[in-house]
Formats: sequence, C-alpha cells, structure tokens
Amino acid sequence: MKIDKFPSSAAFDAISQALSASDADRKDAIQQGNAVFAFTLKNKAGETESWHIDLKDTGKVGTGSGGKPTVTLSLSDEDFGKLVVGDANAQRLFMSGKLKIKGDIMKATKLDPIMKKAQTKSKL
Repeated sequence: MKIDKFPSSAAFDAISQALSASDADRKDAIQQGNAVFAFTLKNKAGETESWHIDLKDTGKVGTGSGGKPTVTLSLSDEDFGKLVVGDANAQRLFMSGKLKIKGDIMKATKLDPIMKKAQTKSKL
C-alpha cells in the first residue's frame, strides 16, 4: 500500500500487519472502532491519495476511500507520519487546522489505539 510519493503511507502497511497479526486483535479493533476510517493525504507536490481502514466489517486496510467512510481525515503526508510515530497529537493538529475531519468526529477518537499498535510496527 506504500506509495513512494507519500513516505508516511508505509504506516498503512504497518496497520494492516497489526490487524492481521491475530484474529483476536482484528476482532478487538473492529469492536473498538466500529467504523470505516478514510485518510486523504497531501504530499509536498500538492498531490493527494486516499487509504481506508475498515473497522466496521473486515478489519482490513486498503487504498481509496473505502466506499462510504464513517469519518474522513485529511492532512499532509508529513503530519500523518508524525501522528503515526507519536510526534504529533491529533487533537492539536485538528485545533491548528492541519487536520480536517468530515463525518462522525467522535469516531475519529477511536483511532488512537489502532495508531498506537502501528507505532510499534512502523519504521517511518
């Protein structure tokens, strides 16, 4: 799922690995998330790409917005990379206008435990 023009997209591979590590982990993530999370990242060249994490049905990660996402998070590739490794706080990014959220904003708060799982596996 990594796209070279979007260095932080490697995190989606790490999230996918975390979700497929065990059935129990995937079921737990689906139970906690109960939503489809879409991410639209913008790189330094101004290009955008989308990925999604389905924590409603499949517990899988894919490219594109995933049909009808429950919540869509839009931010720069750089800020997403910082968010995944723990160098940025989603709330601060949102408050400063660097993170835009469409859809069920409360569901966005359910992403934190999933991101933490990715931090341990991701090497950005």
